[in-house]
Amino acid sequence: MNLPRRLLIAAAAATLAAPATAQAPDTALAAALASPSRSPTNVKRDRYRHSAELLKFFGLKPTDSVLEIQPGGGYWTEILAPYLQPQGSYTAAVPDLTPHEKDLQATFSQKFPDVHTIPFGHGPLGAPGSFDLILSFRNLHDWLEQGRAKPLLEDIYTALKPGGIFGIEDHRAPADKPQDPKAANGYVREDYAKALVESVGFKFLTSSQLGDNPKDTKNYPDGVWDLPPTLRGGEKDRAKYLAIGESDRWTLKFTK
Repeated sequence: MNLPRRLLIAAAAATLAAPATAQAPDTALAAALASPSRSPTNVKRDRYRHSAELLKFFGLKPTDSVLEIQPGGGYWTEILAPYLQPQGSYTAAVPDLTPHEKDLQATFSQKFPDVHTIPFGHGPLGAPGSFDLILSFRNLHDWLEQGRAKPLLEDIYTALKPGGIFGIEDHRAPADKPQDPKAANGYVREDYAKALVESVGFKFLTSSQLGDNPKDTKNYPDGVWDLPPTLRGGEKDRAKYLAIGESDRWTLKFTK
């Protein structure tokens, strides 16, 4: 990613010059969030993502080595890469098995040419214990659909340092209905996800309500993808789905 020189200089200066307090990382994070290099489309999503608060919840520090799993279009990449560049590191784990995944990887690499990427989904994610913080945003439902959630979580567990943090978020399924093993509508029960992640060795720490959206009724013709940002139905009921906003999400924090 061609990160603006002025942003990197400002982020580094703010982080290095600030006192070593709990507020020190926030100055650089604020600079990354306010960067004019961010996509306007992504900036509009901030009200649903609660970016600064969520990263603080996961305990992000400017010196961390961070791995993001399947970064998609790079919403978090635009924030994390410049924030971590002065003192830490950011790596994106991008799947590249199918033709579609290869196309996504090519698009991501073209958009962020300076970001370090590693393949995801067919082997170790670097040396064991490589990362302080590993993040996964709305990927678990895909892994369930593919029938490979547990081995992928095992790879993530191996890549995390002892004492490191694994932060995971996904669309929240109703707790009073059975979990579809394939998560065909994109929703995953919070208790189901917690048990699955714990089954590979992670220790649950806490959860956050930052992604709560009580307007999300979770009963749409095309599942969660009827909601923004996908709006799979096009103009059909568009105003209704925009009024609901992005999905209701659980956010879980684990350690190794």
